[in-house]
Amino acid sequence: MKLWQKQYKLNKAVEKFTVGNDYILDQRLVKYDCQASIAHAKMLAKIGILNSAEAKKLEKTLKEIIVADSKGKFKILPQQEDCHTAIENYLTKKLGDLGKKIHTARSRNDQVLAALRLYYKDNLENCEGLVKDFLLKLKSFSKVYGKIKLPGYTHTRKAMPSSIAMWAGSFADSMSDNLKSLAYAGDLIDQSPLGTAAGYGLPINIDRNFTAKLLGFKKVQQNPIYTQNSRGKFESAILHALAQIMFDANKIATDLVLFSMPEFGYFELPKEFCTGSSIMPQKKNPDVFELLRAKYFVVTSNESRVRSIAGNLLSGYNRDLQLLKDPVFQSFEVTLESLQVLNEVFGSLKVNAENCKTALTQELYATAEVYKLVSRGVPFREAYGKVAQKYTR
Repeated sequence: MKLWQKQYKLNKAVEKFTVGNDYILDQRLVKYDCQASIAHAKMLAKIGILNSAEAKKLEKTLKEIIVADSKGKFKILPQQEDCHTAIENYLTKKLGDLGKKIHTARSRNDQVLAALRLYYKDNLENCEGLVKDFLLKLKSFSKVYGKIKLPGYTHTRKAMPSSIAMWAGSFADSMSDNLKSLAYAGDLIDQSPLGTAAGYGLPINIDRNFTAKLLGFKKVQQNPIYTQNSRGKFESAILHALAQIMFDANKIATDLVLFSMPEFGYFELPKEFCTGSSIMPQKKNPDVFELLRAKYFVVTSNESRVRSIAGNLLSGYNRDLQLLKDPVFQSFEVTLESLQVLNEVFGSLKVNAENCKTALTQELYATAEVYKLVSRGVPFREAYGKVAQKYTR
């Protein structure tokens, strides 16, 4: 039975269209919805809607659902639409009228927001952990290979001498900045929406601070309309942070695809990380980097998608917002998987010192020659001209 069920049957085509794949996506939210429901039940007991025994029965049953879900034994059916309906149906089937009380003082609108934000918080923390792991991998990589010099490039042409330490360090600095973006997104979403109901508050007094504290939110999101208007806005901040991580993954992958080519040979990818060709037996392909490079655009397109879906909507809840789940969930999956792959790769990536040394041809030191003349009192522009003549004859 649907939570909004009336005295008529919904057109089947409309039902299929409006449900979409939400019941599949919501499997990720079952645990979080149950956690929020436990906090909500405790709050209802605190204000006298439930008694202590009822709240404990609800908590026990909700924890049963969490366990069943972790074992893949709690499935949301298409006709249930979402995790909220599946959970309440289970409570009602098992606890009778008590199960029907759980939805007191809330709407699916604030219910889904609470579950989503708990999901977001967990996954932002997971991203943060993997970024920190990658920073350690870069540090270890630099410790082994950092002193090796290799050409630096501008305009895809040799420019000046660089080093593995400088190259790896550029990504370490950028990933450190990415942690700030993750922290900003995490701080932004760390607000409890529970108690704002459909987006216009409730006609009864509840204790929103109590549920916020139980769920570990830093504060309560006060304005009920803003809880709904923040959908899309908060998700955009999250996806922007993820896109910053994937921007670095894209650039690392681009560098390694090029500089692991035999024609360069600066980096060596172990054969266990390479795929092959079905027709050319000699091939060892850097597919892992090519896919890593492309997945940046999956996240940036999802960021654009979220901004577009959330734009031009009247204040308050609109069903359009249901479509935000898919791009956000996918972007978390892509980013987490990409960080795991980067950690794996940099645990085995090697640098060919001899190829790097051979590539350090004389023109890379042209700028150094200019500054030798400058140190002897020759004006910079004159020194530049003299060295330029040497390399442009």
